[in-house]
Amino acid sequence: MGTKLKNIGLIGLGMIAGVIGMGTQLDAMAQKNVGTSLPIEELRQLADVFGLIKSDYVEPVEDKKLLTEAISGMVASLDPHSAYLDKKAFKELREGTQGKFVGLGIEVGMEDGYVKVISPIEDSPAYRAGLKAGDLITRLDSTPVKGMTLDEAVKKMRGEPNTKITLTIARKDEDKPIVVTITRQEIRVQSVKSKVVEPGYAWLRIAQFQEPTVDDMAKKITALYAQEPNLKGLVLDLRNDPGGVLPGAIGVSAAFLPKDVVVTSTNGQLPDSKASFYARREFYAARSVGDPLAKLPEAIKKIPMVVLVNSGSASASEIVAGALQDYKRATIMGTQTFGKGSVQTIRQLSADTAVKLTTARYYTPNGRSIQAKGIVPDLMVDETAEGDALNGLRLREADLQKHLSNDKEAESAKPSIDALEEDQRLAALEKKRKPLEFGSKDDFQLAQALNHLKGLPVVLSKVKVEVKKEPSINDPKNGDKK
Repeated sequence: MGTKLKNIGLIGLGMIAGVIGMGTQLDAMAQKNVGTSLPIEELRQLADVFGLIKSDYVEPVEDKKLLTEAISGMVASLDPHSAYLDKKAFKELREGTQGKFVGLGIEVGMEDGYVKVISPIEDSPAYRAGLKAGDLITRLDSTPVKGMTLDEAVKKMRGEPNTKITLTIARKDEDKPIVVTITRQEIRVQSVKSKVVEPGYAWLRIAQFQEPTVDDMAKKITALYAQEPNLKGLVLDLRNDPGGVLPGAIGVSAAFLPKDVVVTSTNGQLPDSKASFYARREFYAARSVGDPLAKLPEAIKKIPMVVLVNSGSASASEIVAGALQDYKRATIMGTQTFGKGSVQTIRQLSADTAVKLTTARYYTPNGRSIQAKGIVPDLMVDETAEGDALNGLRLREADLQKHLSNDKEAESAKPSIDALEEDQRLAALEKKRKPLEFGSKDDFQLAQALNHLKGLPVVLSKVKVEVKKEPSINDPKNGDKK
């Protein structure tokens, strides 16, 4: 029990068929020694069941399979983000932080026993095949999904490059199942995109926080100022960003905040999980040579900003949005975020297996817990001028079974919605509108962000979200956040 295992701190949305959102903390957390006595009676029952299966089951079962499944079930019972990682899953996790993976390119969850598409990753095979948020995957090739665990389904969707898999899809506005064959590919996610959308105003999008994100962002910002030296406003787009590496979130925040301020903090049982992370180089570029933010134009610290978020913005993107909101550095616009406010730590069990364990919650600089709540925008703006029927139906952290509670405030009950009426409204909306491309001329939320930066009227959502007033970051009653 006293053996120290290699471990890595993670933040990210969760299981993804092709990529897993996660992050590496700067300081590894030491394994906690268990001081309490072992539950001998319960362990004896476990041994008895093991023996019964070995002696009485209809056919022989390997010891390794039984023990591996026992570990997997024990860890998975804790919360939606803890998991046992076998050789393949552990390899995929490590590849995910590098921005490349082999798979379909969809972020998924479970609903009613089926795999639910939370969001297709931009420019992925799944995206090009037309998969949509809210789709339910009912079959993988000829195998029914019902009865599979999410991990089993994800493994089946993974595979070698250029191999094919056939998905059967149930979609709310379709009477018949949709059958689509997708070719697995090695996908390199373009973490950062940017462009000058009109004279004086720029758009900077982060699709996922990866190891190269801070360097890539710095290059994009430098290029924007080279093209438009007199920028008047910047839109930071974090919509559908499922999270990623923690140093990436700190670095992106540090680019726009004063040096040395707290970006986020964590708290858990382990002493080392009670930590604060600051806007300085050692917290976002410890593995880099030099500081990627050192040569950024000084104007980037003061340029008026809008941060766009939605229900697909999770974890690392919520850290950035929360920090910029607490320091009043930017106006947060869009819809309420996912609410994934926990940190996972990878504890390596062997050379190629590990356990991903939730070890802490993380907080904004003002001490707000994001867990199961998310970031509430300063300005609520729907995805389209007609509204955003999809937003209320999208999966959030609070919808996941066994999710961690918010330790700062009670979770409010969700309003009841007539399911048939909502489905009919959603189907009508989907038939009327075409898929949204972030950053395009048809991007309604981007247009509203530009209006806000110019001091023009903004078309706000009719949906009202109750916002609890938070103390100012400089309020002496708020206490020391270091």
